Amino acid sequence: MKLASFLSAGRSSYGAVTDNGVIDLGAMADMPKSLRQAIAELGTKGLHKACDNKSVDHDFSDISWVAPITDPQKIICIGINYINRNEEYLADSTQPSYPSVFMRTPASLVGHRQPIVRPLDSEQFDYEGEIGIVIGATGRRIPQAQAEDYIAGLTCVQEGSVRDWMRHGKFNVTQGKNFDKSGAIGPWIVTAEEFDNYEQLTVITRVNGQQRQHDTTANLLFSFRYLISYLSTFMTLYPGDIISTGTPTGAGARFDPPKYLLPGDTVEVEVGGVGILANSVVDE
Repeated sequence: MKLASFLSAGRSSYGAVTDNGVIDLGAMADMPKSLRQAIAELGTKGLHKACDNKSVDHDFSDISWVAPITDPQKIICIGINYINRNEEYLADSTQPSYPSVFMRTPASLVGHRQPIVRPLDSEQFDYEGEIGIVIGATGRRIPQAQAEDYIAGLTCVQEGSVRDWMRHGKFNVTQGKNFDKSGAIGPWIVTAEEFDNYEQLTVITRVNGQQRQHDTTANLLFSFRYLISYLSTFMTLYPGDIISTGTPTGAGARFDPPKYLLPGDTVEVEVGGVGILANSVVDE
């Protein structure tokens, strides 16, 4: 099942995405107010049941996509998590003992087909295609063996980055990762039962139709199971929390000369089994 949040006729809602349009679950009586709340209160099985015998309420032309989880408590990002990406940064290619972790604000991510914004403060605006995990249940100190049970589903993330601002701090990248509307997420969440194996997923990034990034989760340094277990050691994970699991090699900064994003560019992130997240670039 695909779950999404959207705007229609000035109203915010969420629902199930079908081949023919969207079932408006948020408009139904006694349903939770947001997709995050619905996942927390009903779970994906309850949302499946809510769709039984329901017809489409909106054509795709009638809605605007927004971030699938509009009100996450946390957006947790993992840096340098593919083998080749690690080799870009470390001359000896030594695998780190623990993942690199930073946070993003909800305001830094827009929905599918919404413009991403190159800020006035830099010309080093870059793309990073990633797979996003959406947490489906509350958990603390989750064992790796049980970690996949806490996944509600997966989504696509374009973890837009302002490279020179990532170097403002000696030991952090927060500034360059949190410009308003610099990244994107969506178009929807594909629920966990649609995936047989989280270790064979592909992620591809294209700019103006040209492939820039391509890798599979078989090459992750830290698996989905490990990330959920590790992060839940020091923070409680809640339904609707998002873990962006890292980007492959091929970001614009790694070309010679760099290939940074320009106004008018289109960025697509495709995740196998999920779909394609597409956004155009505009200047602030």
